Amino acid sequence: MDQPTVGILHPGSMGAAVAACAAANAAAVLWCEAGRSSVSAARAEQFGLTPVSTLSALLDCSDIVISLCPPSAAEYLARDVARHGFAGVYVEANAINPERAQRITALLEPDATVVDGGVVGSPPIGSKTPSLYMSGPNAATERIEALFAGTAVRTVVLGTEVGKASALKLAYTSFQKTSRVLVALAVGMAREHGVDQELLEVASKRTDSYLSEPQYIAKTAARAWRWGPELEEAADTLAAAGLPPELLRAAASTLARWHDVQDNGELTLTDALDRLAQP
Repeated sequence: MDQPTVGILHPGSMGAAVAACAAANAAAVLWCEAGRSSVSAARAEQFGLTPVSTLSALLDCSDIVISLCPPSAAEYLARDVARHGFAGVYVEANAINPERAQRITALLEPDATVVDGGVVGSPPIGSKTPSLYMSGPNAATERIEALFAGTAVRTVVLGTEVGKASALKLAYTSFQKTSRVLVALAVGMAREHGVDQELLEVASKRTDSYLSEPQYIAKTAARAWRWGPELEEAADTLAAAGLPPELLRAAASTLARWHDVQDNGELTLTDALDRLAQP
């Protein structure tokens, strides 16, 4: 099979790193400059992505498009792609609930072929090897497997039913991200009463618990702007299954207290806990 041209929407921390892996088996990996920040531009240049000026230009040239954006933007972006009449493979890899994945599929078909995707793990930088779970038509998932063959992105096909990959991503998200929020609350409560060091000593005896990693609280705060909407998507998925969504909505509400520290890599544990205690 000829090497495809790939478009990434958009080069965030995950999208740019995933796109760079795809470049190993692609003729080119494109990104759209329109409306993007200087930070995005610098990140795209760092990962060797090729800029184009408009979304139309990207879609005209791309055989495969990978959508990796904040959950709230996923459908808006898909509508823009649908209006253009994109006829390639569209990988919907955002942290959205299965019903939204199915709506996006309906928007893009019959012109495009949609692969439902979910990335589990950290961006593929250094020794990190995230997994891209997929569900959708066999021929399309096979193309994506070939695209990432031999790279740091591991691909796993879950079947042909759109929604399966999104469900798996959100099921993991509901545990992993809520657990990190609970750690922050537990340490914050202990600090308020002057027993935070004692709590961490207790936690150190359970190294299989997130509570033994309090340093991650600052990273949680910096990622809260993305994690909160993901947990809302997961809460919607629970509600649709007849399961109680309140725990995840409360975790999303807690994450909202860190909304002003987006991607702040210099945030300390003390800073994060101080902000958490201020409504």
